[in-house]
Amino acid sequence: MAYEMTYICNPLNIEYKYQFIQMEGLRVNREAADPTLILFKDRYFLFPSMTAGFLVSDNLTDWEYHPLNGMPIYDYAPDVSVIGEYMYFTASNSEKNGSFYRTKDPIHGSFEEIEGTFPFWDPNLFVDDDGRVYFYWGCSNLKPIYGVELNSETMRPMSEPVELIFSNTSVIGYERNGENHIPPKSAEQIEQTLQNYKRMIPDVADEKLEELRIMLGNDPYIEGAWMDKHNGKYYLQYSSPGTQYNVYSDGVYVSDNPLGPFTLAKNNPYSFKPGGFIPGAGHGSTLQDRHGNWWHTSTMRISVNHMFERRLGLWPAGFDQDGELFCNQRYGDWPMKLEQAKLNPWENPQWMLLSYRKPTKASSFITGNEPAKATDENVQTWWKAATNSSGEFVEVDLLHACDVHAVQINFADDHRQLELPEGAEMHKSGHMPRYIDQRKHVTRWILEGSLDGDTYFVIEDKSQADSDLPHDLVVREEGVKARYIRCTVVELPFRQQACISGLRVFGIGNGEPPAQASGVKVEVFNGLDLSVAWDQDNAVGHNVLWGFAPDKLYHSYMVLGKNEAAIGALIKGEPLYIRVDSFNERGITEGEVIPVIAQNGKIIFS
Repeated sequence: MAYEMTYICNPLNIEYKYQFIQMEGLRVNREAADPTLILFKDRYFLFPSMTAGFLVSDNLTDWEYHPLNGMPIYDYAPDVSVIGEYMYFTASNSEKNGSFYRTKDPIHGSFEEIEGTFPFWDPNLFVDDDGRVYFYWGCSNLKPIYGVELNSETMRPMSEPVELIFSNTSVIGYERNGENHIPPKSAEQIEQTLQNYKRMIPDVADEKLEELRIMLGNDPYIEGAWMDKHNGKYYLQYSSPGTQYNVYSDGVYVSDNPLGPFTLAKNNPYSFKPGGFIPGAGHGSTLQDRHGNWWHTSTMRISVNHMFERRLGLWPAGFDQDGELFCNQRYGDWPMKLEQAKLNPWENPQWMLLSYRKPTKASSFITGNEPAKATDENVQTWWKAATNSSGEFVEVDLLHACDVHAVQINFADDHRQLELPEGAEMHKSGHMPRYIDQRKHVTRWILEGSLDGDTYFVIEDKSQADSDLPHDLVVREEGVKARYIRCTVVELPFRQQACISGLRVFGIGNGEPPAQASGVKVEVFNGLDLSVAWDQDNAVGHNVLWGFAPDKLYHSYMVLGKNEAAIGALIKGEPLYIRVDSFNERGITEGEVIPVIAQNGKIIFS
């Protein structure tokens, strides 16, 4: 039986709306985050923050945009769920009571408002098998995730809220704040901030000062609740430590009851992508598709122009035979095939990365934004053309003819001066007034290949495209032979200079798969931090895998350009096994599974 085959490559290939944000001046960037993905009337509906609408798909690959007219589009973390024939919608607002909205037809119909009775942030509505409705919310480094049962008709609470999830950074390593879990502020910086506040308000109460110490310190945000039920168990998911960090992740607690008590699952954080081209995998939702496959979608981090400059990712997920929720992010920003059938969530990618650190050239560039930035596998750096003229290009030399099967073109934004559109009105969104630009923009380019650098052939021509896709994916299943891949930029939003953070080429190169990683050395510190190093080799990159059992290496950290990794996501007292896999342009070679921490907590390898 033949199935429809499509491909995705994170970040998702959708239109990301421009935001004009008032914060120490006017900042402009694209954003989508906090995605809710559901199946409603046999179609997939995706609701991200700051999109002014939602997206609909029949295959989880091709998405059609629809505006949300008359709805609170400036409220973060939109949540949708299905109750009977209705889709229910709500979103964050901490300053007034949050309403619920329902409709039988979100595309053509209107939403009916059910007035709320209390404020909340990062909401999630869950309907149990018996029809009872529960509500979860919370977004704070001071307060927990809460839960309460709601009356299914009035959406009013039926009891007092229950405190469900608090941070516990002395035991849970992945909750610790900062890039790679390194605290962003020193104790001295925190104390100085408090003293400055005290000088301004000398009579501030000690209790208030202690609260400020937490709010302004290194405590993680515990946020983004999402509930799933599987085999009679309740899986309450949450995100930490902060959306601007590469370690933004989703963890999960498990209970026999929808309002707890909850116990931390052994496999945590179940969604965690600290390395690769674009990191981050926190604050999302988990869905079972019409074929029985589980998927997890969540927020990915750029955070250059603004802390909330973010994108969306989608990964295979599932529950293992012991009921552990997992998510496969080993090659989480590489092309992935998606059949409309039952899938193996741990299948390796078909095509390998061919473009990493390969020679590049461009029609022009700005100093500091050289062409090499387009192939360094870092979404936070980019090639920038010296002019905004049509025809600027960047080209990668793969060094030999390869079978090219996919190219992902990632456009960056590098706005120096942009004015608010005429007639635009800033709206309150949290603490940052903003305007979501809903005007039509286009991103147009031509992708070419060549075997000799003289004669070029067109791979994809989007010079007349009517779309604005900053992370477009071109797939050639049959493959094309090419050594040189060139992207020529024709037109961009706001007539900006061309900026490409990733001209990423995938396919099959020459030679043999890499040798197995050797000389692996491991150190564990304070039960929370893991240092892994291995011998230098000729592999393109490595994936450090770990887990609490040798057959449950569900976590991964992709490393390129170095032979070590520092992982701060351990759970104190939990067993630990690791494996270092190697990959090059021909394939993946698995390493040996190494026991590091035994069941009794004893370190058995270093």
